[in-house]
Amino acid sequence: MTSLLEQINSPDDLKRVPREQLPRLAEEIRTFLLEKLAETGGHLGSNLGVIELTIALHYVFASPEDRMVWDVSHQVYTHKILTGRRERFCTLRQLDGLSGFAKRAESEHDAFDAGHGGTSISAALGMARARALLGTPGRVVAVIGDGALTSGMALEGLNDAGHTNTNLLVVLNDNAMAISPSVGALAGYLSRLRSGPSYLRAKENFEALMQRVPGGGRVVDLVERLKAGVKQVVTPGMWFEDLGFTYLGPIDGHNIPLLLNTLQQAQRIDGPVLLHVLTTKGKGYSPAEEHRSRLHGVAAFDIDSGEPLECKSGETFTEAFGHAICRLAEQDARLVTITAAMCDGTGLDDFQRKYPDRFFDVGMAEEHAVTLAAGMAVEGLRPVTAIYSTFSQRAYDQLLHDVCMQNLPVVLALDRAGIVGEDGATHHGVFDLSYLRAMPNLQLLRPADAMEVAECWELALRHADGPSMLVLSRQPLPPLRTDTGENRCARGGYVLAEADGPRAATLIATGSEVSLAMAARDRLAADGIKVAVVSLPSWGLFAAQDEAWRQGVLGSAPRFGIEAAASLGWERWLGPDGVFIGMPGFGASAPPEVLFRHFGITPEAIATAVRKRVG
Repeated sequence: MTSLLEQINSPDDLKRVPREQLPRLAEEIRTFLLEKLAETGGHLGSNLGVIELTIALHYVFASPEDRMVWDVSHQVYTHKILTGRRERFCTLRQLDGLSGFAKRAESEHDAFDAGHGGTSISAALGMARARALLGTPGRVVAVIGDGALTSGMALEGLNDAGHTNTNLLVVLNDNAMAISPSVGALAGYLSRLRSGPSYLRAKENFEALMQRVPGGGRVVDLVERLKAGVKQVVTPGMWFEDLGFTYLGPIDGHNIPLLLNTLQQAQRIDGPVLLHVLTTKGKGYSPAEEHRSRLHGVAAFDIDSGEPLECKSGETFTEAFGHAICRLAEQDARLVTITAAMCDGTGLDDFQRKYPDRFFDVGMAEEHAVTLAAGMAVEGLRPVTAIYSTFSQRAYDQLLHDVCMQNLPVVLALDRAGIVGEDGATHHGVFDLSYLRAMPNLQLLRPADAMEVAECWELALRHADGPSMLVLSRQPLPPLRTDTGENRCARGGYVLAEADGPRAATLIATGSEVSLAMAARDRLAADGIKVAVVSLPSWGLFAAQDEAWRQGVLGSAPRFGIEAAASLGWERWLGPDGVFIGMPGFGASAPPEVLFRHFGITPEAIATAVRKRVG
């Protein structure tokens, strides 16, 4: 049988496929994605869940004339396949390959770059308003998941869109999940809608019933004039209608004929429309359906079992954080944790199981998470808010205004700091040190190994009259030193390894990059070049070699960095100048080890820089 998928290299090719053949195409795409992602890794469950929806959108709308804005955009693999990028799928999330997210520089069909949740409605509304002002034809569609709908920005976008007559279609892809199960009152509301009758079906049944009742036709006419009222009768709690949207659904997001008919209906409606579709995360692949959180994003895996091909060995920074916080919670009943839909990813899964009453998942709402912690701290609790480094940027003002200005004892744990790998520019945690250095009262802690994790925790919880930031790398946790009975992190920085002879240079590093500096020291020692290594666990801003953005850290101003380090009493370790190594700009998508080599953040690159400097 001839493959349908191999005949499609553009949305125009898709439109030539007979409607009755589209379910077969969906299954071919599902097989294609499983085979490719088993080799490259990527976002598995979210993409398997939107195959039929994506086919229907491209069948009804005409990209790129019609704009499709994908929230987070981790679910755009089928979109990429249908827009001419199928042959490049073997390069997914590799250096100079296909991005795992929407990327305008990659295709005219990618309307808006994304990687963080909650942005789609605002961006799409901006496009729709611009098109109305410029007289540009075409519709604008925003596709957002129920998890991202909890974002404050998404709600701001809904609020703004609903009070105007701008033509905008919001497709709510409801699978009851973000990375973890969706939480909160809005999730409960959507659950009630999912369990209730379809509005469209209820409306049709109501009209059919009225036609059999004497005078029922006049009732239907009256009902049409009182549209908002009848919707409250047949589908109670029509919150989206109250906001100003025409609400359609909920409908089966895997039923292609139903999707096509409903999208065509939505296309004919003036003003903002919200189409509620129900999908299954991991659809068609039982391991992904059963383990929706674990198989949200995957490395290369075995298709039969869903298990990764390579098992990670050794403890990670995230696991060390999670173990430490559980131990500390046993000692201090005031300790509570907060996360923004990232329980497993931030190492809080054990804490959630052991202390459910002291664990708070607020959904995809980082701003709320930080100010919630501030409110808890005011009343005497010791809140720890765990967020990915890249997502913490969204709570900048809350951290500055609500936490630092009041000098509250809030601990923020930033996971995935530094280079994170294949997710690329939107997810690298390389800006935290750059923007956090501007915050008064904030104690910055970036541990390098298990001992420093424990010591930084002690410093953070001892800092009862102000906030602390614990910055954790995604890289493996290296064994650098054993317990000396002294909290060496309390010094700000310390000499981890002496030069073992006349010192030619000093390597100053922070976080997981300290292990790279130690490896470089060994290489240089083999050449007879003696160097010392200084670790800066609680003065991350003074790092001379780290993953942080070169233009933002103190290392970007060599004299200032040297003088700042000298102010800590390290004059004897410092030369007249320094060489600074870090990742420039936003970075790229590739496995971490590839990116470290690409940007010259390796033991050999460090050793080479020292060799050049010492001649």
